[in-house]
Amino acid sequence: MNPLIDQFKKYGNLSFELETELKSKIKFLKKQKGDFLLKSGQVVSNLFVIKKGLVRYFYQSNEREINVWFGFENTTLGSIMPLFFDKPSIENIQFLEDSTLYYISSNDLNELYKKSLEMNIIGRKMAEEYCKILEERSFSLQTLSAEQRYNDLLKNQPEVIQRISLGHIASYLGISQETLSRIRKK
Repeated sequence: MNPLIDQFKKYGNLSFELETELKSKIKFLKKQKGDFLLKSGQVVSNLFVIKKGLVRYFYQSNEREINVWFGFENTTLGSIMPLFFDKPSIENIQFLEDSTLYYISSNDLNELYKKSLEMNIIGRKMAEEYCKILEERSFSLQTLSAEQRYNDLLKNQPEVIQRISLGHIASYLGISQETLSRIRKK
């Protein structure tokens, strides 16, 4: 089965004709650990889903990397600025493991949105979920303690400890590695 089509089906029904058209437009990509899907300033306007592997989104500020998000298997991803606004990305997306992805170009996606009400609804629902995730992340960073953020991360993504370095986790939580070590000892 195609994991990108599976993701679309989580948000609505696909007619046989639409699914057939999607299959003809979806492509496959393999990347190695350490490779970049996207670097800040680039325009890569595709919507991806991870079949196998792991990525991190991060910003660079004053020689420091700030991790803002991790994507695991069956995660839909893409950089918002290039994908929806055809502008250069302000973030980097790097592979933390050898990975395989399926993707569709934003041009093909936009054509399907114009032609298909069902695809348009799916796209809207996906965007709504992304907004929810961003709001929850913002709330977490502004109102929860470092320990609460760490516990929430473990609860919602337990595989994070086995697959992501403590340095990346600390950056994601907005704390130092020393603080993370103290939290983990509790």
